[in-house]
Amino acid sequence: MSISARKQTVGVNVGGVMVGGGADVVVQSMTNTDTADIDATVKQVAQLWRAGSELVRITVDRDESAAAVPHIRDKLAARGINVPLIGDFHYIGHKLLTDHPAAAEALAKYRINPGNVGFKAKRDTQFSTLIELALRWNKPVRIGVNWGSLDEELLTRLMDENAASQAPISAAAVQREAIIQSALLSAQRAEEIGLPRNRIILSTKVSDVQNLIAVYQDLAARCDYALHLGLTEAGMGTKGIVASSAAMGILLQQGIGDTIRISLTPEPGGDRTQEVRVAQELLQTMGFRQFLPVVAACPGCGRTTSQTFQVLAKEIQDHLSTSMPEWKERYPGVEALTVAVMGCIVNGPGESKHADIGISLPGTGEAPAAPVFVEGKKVATLRGADVADQFKVMVAEYIENRFGAGAKREVEPAE
Repeated sequence: MSISARKQTVGVNVGGVMVGGGADVVVQSMTNTDTADIDATVKQVAQLWRAGSELVRITVDRDESAAAVPHIRDKLAARGINVPLIGDFHYIGHKLLTDHPAAAEALAKYRINPGNVGFKAKRDTQFSTLIELALRWNKPVRIGVNWGSLDEELLTRLMDENAASQAPISAAAVQREAIIQSALLSAQRAEEIGLPRNRIILSTKVSDVQNLIAVYQDLAARCDYALHLGLTEAGMGTKGIVASSAAMGILLQQGIGDTIRISLTPEPGGDRTQEVRVAQELLQTMGFRQFLPVVAACPGCGRTTSQTFQVLAKEIQDHLSTSMPEWKERYPGVEALTVAVMGCIVNGPGESKHADIGISLPGTGEAPAAPVFVEGKKVATLRGADVADQFKVMVAEYIENRFGAGAKREVEPAE
């Protein structure tokens, strides 16, 4: 499916990043630092931004964190990092934005959860205050419904109506309907207050794959608001990665979704940027965006009894990843590069010919004599213990020739 087949939604400008309206699917992430700790939050936002997060959400849960927001924005700007910051508000967001106008101004977007914006008589008043503040400061909002904090009054009413129906549906279907209605009714109320559609993003997050697919399919069929996708509480490690990729991959393939977050629980002391890399891999694997050169590498088998090609593949992958921040500036389009690192002569030469530049090791025994192919032509055979370093030089030369200012495309075959 081409990117043009995506469902057309209203575009929303979030601090200079366009979400929806036909723009590329945007990658975002969230810090897990105490926002009141300015230096720690600045450090993590910078890490997420360098990893490729185009929007970063931060928790604004008390006066100290709200007071820190403009300082975080300014310290990031001093480093040349102008990534839009999203304020995540629950329970007292109306008060924090009122009491801390500098935070209200510094944030690029407000995230509001209609399930806990206020309770009973206070709900409408406090929601209205948040929308009025968004209008005052000319900010978009994400109305983010989460099934873990769903509006209980709405859910109870729909459950009662379903029980009295002559054709009742399942409890899970009622819950999905409550999630969707919470989002749509809140968006309708925001528009009635004066917030235009091009400043509203919706999300309806659950932690079950099939329910997430069902709720977003229904939501997308009933509105044209920009949609944020995310499997909430996805979990740790491979479980979280697989569940998030399965759910969002299906939705993206159906043209649903304008911005995504992979909500992974990090290992203790783990790298928060993993969720950014997974989101990029998902979009790139599905062909929606290009972030890094693609490295094709075989899984290994009995014909590759040493670790030579594994080490080579990892070195090349790491080299490309660490070089990309500089290469993106110097070599426009370099993210479309394809590289092959293959382990033996069975599929190796063929795969290498399909890549822009590829190397194929000989397999069992692996006294490296590795042919290198550039744009389908064999151009060299590398030997010796420093094959990886030799190949890195060839990759760099190829990038300079193809993507550099004085790019030339001639490829000389090997003798």
